[in-house]
Amino acid sequence: DEYLALDTNRLVELSNGCLEVLPKPTILHQFIVKFLLRILDDFVTARGLGAVLFAPLPVWLWTGTYREPDLVFLRRGRRKRRGQPEGADLVMEVVSEGAENRKRDLETKRQEYAAAGIAEYWIIDPDARRADFFRLDSEGRYQRFGPDPNGIYHAEAVPGFWIRPDWLWQDPLPSSLDVLHELGDIPPPSPIS
Repeated sequence: DEYLALDTNRLVELSNGCLEVLPKPTILHQFIVKFLLRILDDFVTARGLGAVLFAPLPVWLWTGTYREPDLVFLRRGRRKRRGQPEGADLVMEVVSEGAENRKRDLETKRQEYAAAGIAEYWIIDPDARRADFFRLDSEGRYQRFGPDPNGIYHAEAVPGFWIRPDWLWQDPLPSSLDVLHELGDIPPPSPIS
């Protein structure tokens, strides 16, 4: 209750009863999160699949542990606990700078999200220009999954949604309208006459 009542301008997570103050995101981090939010939210909304939310948003994992993922997909009907999501179906994290933050995103959160039963975890690492995609196996452990023959990663938690990681390394990032067209969500733009 004290954690949920905090009033701060920083992202703060509660991990096994301990507060962790997260670093302020870089502009690249924000651009990638914004891009992913736009394409995932538009895709999910057009199909009525659920909700896409973004930090700051405490997601309850278990007693004494709330995390604030960069992006969260919740299927319709997912339970809430004290007004906060109880778990998630897909979580995306963009790795923050700094050794401690990298370890938190790449290892600690991966273990916690698996233990909480979150079906998919996508980790985007701008510094390494790497994206890793994980799904829970039948024993509750994350297994990395690979692309199809065209280099596309398909979300199991969000039926029909997929991504090309090379989109994330473009400067500037592609237009969300172009990506949604490629995903088959919207017709191509009409030429202006």
